[in-house]
Amino acid sequence: MTATTVVLRDPRTLVSPEVWERLVKLIMRDHDIDFDLAERTFGQTLAYLVAAAENPGTPMGPTPAVDLGVHTFVLDTPRYIDFCQTYAGRYIHHVPVLEDDHGSPQQVLRTTIEAIRKAGFDPDRELWNAADVDCNQCYAGCHDSPKK
Repeated sequence: MTATTVVLRDPRTLVSPEVWERLVKLIMRDHDIDFDLAERTFGQTLAYLVAAAENPGTPMGPTPAVDLGVHTFVLDTPRYIDFCQTYAGRYIHHVPVLEDDHGSPQQVLRTTIEAIRKAGFDPDRELWNAADVDCNQCYAGCHDSPKK
């Protein structure tokens, strides 16, 4: 039996240190959050955008926590457009999804987290509400389901 080592991609390597620092500061300023959370938010934003670029046509969307970083990055257009060209070869549009557009929010969340993992990133459980996603039966029989 052979062990397989999984090498995770580091979101920090996707942008220059200057862009990383700038966006973390903007997230902190615009959303009144601390440095650690702003870094985590931007890292998950980049992971999400790369996963979206690598899975065109797949219904995906960020959680509200990650969406803070997406909005901040999209508004810094020169850096966002450079990132999009580098990782997607095109502009990655940010189109808000309504519940009936692509299935349930839980289904879209599962698809998004799966795409992020397939892209080689480690989803931040807190920012992606991943505890809910890791349970296959949440809201349909979990012993600790809040909708029981």
